[in-house]
Amino acid sequence: MKILLADDDRSLRRVLQFKLKKNGHDVTAVEDGNRALDQLREDRWDLLLSDIKMPNVDGIELLEYAKQLQPDLKVILITAYATISQAVRAVKLGAFDYITKPFEDDELFAAIDKATAFRKLERENKLLRGRLEQNERTGKLIGVSRAFKEMMRTVDKIAATEAIVLLTGPSGTGKELVARTIHAKSERAGREFIAVNCGAIPSNLIESELFGHVKGAFTGAIKDKKGKFELANGGTILLDEIGELAVDLQVRLLRVLQERVVEPVGSEQWRQIDVRVIGATNADLQKRVAQGKFREDLFYRLNVIPIEVPTLAERKEDIPALVKEFVRRYAPNTKVTASPELIDRLSLYSWPGNIRELENLVERIVILRKADVLSVRDLPNDFGVTPAGVTESASEHLTYHEAEEKIIREALNKCGWNRTKAAKYLNIPRHVLLYRMKKYRIEEMQQR
Repeated sequence: MKILLADDDRSLRRVLQFKLKKNGHDVTAVEDGNRALDQLREDRWDLLLSDIKMPNVDGIELLEYAKQLQPDLKVILITAYATISQAVRAVKLGAFDYITKPFEDDELFAAIDKATAFRKLERENKLLRGRLEQNERTGKLIGVSRAFKEMMRTVDKIAATEAIVLLTGPSGTGKELVARTIHAKSERAGREFIAVNCGAIPSNLIESELFGHVKGAFTGAIKDKKGKFELANGGTILLDEIGELAVDLQVRLLRVLQERVVEPVGSEQWRQIDVRVIGATNADLQKRVAQGKFREDLFYRLNVIPIEVPTLAERKEDIPALVKEFVRRYAPNTKVTASPELIDRLSLYSWPGNIRELENLVERIVILRKADVLSVRDLPNDFGVTPAGVTESASEHLTYHEAEEKIIREALNKCGWNRTKAAKYLNIPRHVLLYRMKKYRIEEMQQR
């Protein structure tokens, strides 16, 4: 356990520090409340062990400040002048335990062990609550495809770390949901997750939005305002479309990442923050670096753990599960399902808008459905089924089944009847291609 010890009695401080370290704890000892506050502003702690009677800032005041800076911090107070009223006040202010001098080592270690167990239970509860809230608020990541599983293996490995993550991929692939999942699987689950779309905020406002401002910093700044970084303190911030940040703001962001401090607009004071940063972009940042539009040092600072979020065209095996999830979301407590024919047709499409496009389509057909079994007839007239690389002329003036058979034949001919290549060309799984070849007896007819 990481313990901050505050006591003005030098000999007692040294003895306690020695015994706590011997018991396996990481201990930093300071001589008064002011020094303890400095430590609390600079770093995160598991436990504050403080004497009550100290010069400048006493233990009760320190307790109040500590709970403001780190609300989940466990605080054990020590005093030689115990009174019932003092003990009651300490507990009301959030003290975990209260020990009276003189005390035995066993009494102190029992209180610390109890705080450790309680903190562990709190973290487990926060982790579980964070995952439940994540699922309720934005849904969960779903998939069985190889591309999806590879991405999730990386997510599971890095979630528990503090490493900066850079998510890349086209719009609509679900980068924010991946970021929320990383947060929900981390020790920061249950704390703030704040998403900022850097491309959607006007350039004259984004500095204040990210870093905050003080009263009078500019016209209209009638009071102090915390920026997104401070609001996310203790949690995670997602900087979406980070490639759209102006170069001067990139300099400020680099300092935030390197030194973990922010300077509100109009202020000359730096404020310490503890935030995990996840960047996301659909742009080629390396290309923007070469063009002088993105700082190279910031790129390398962000690109510690790069994760490419696959397109829907790269994970078409996931369409059945995704459709099922979206139907559940938009038609809860009903018997609405999607027909196999509908799933087949959706699998033929190239999905340039990715998962967002699929979700929007499912929402539309669920609302306008003619029956509880969603079918091809529920698709809008303007829905296209032509896969990437296949011309529209292939499906003009044909029924759906005729168009599907013609598209498959064209792909097989183009790929020399190599089924694996044809499946890749159509952006569908090989087993789906084999099923449709059997369905239309394409292989038999080819052999004649």
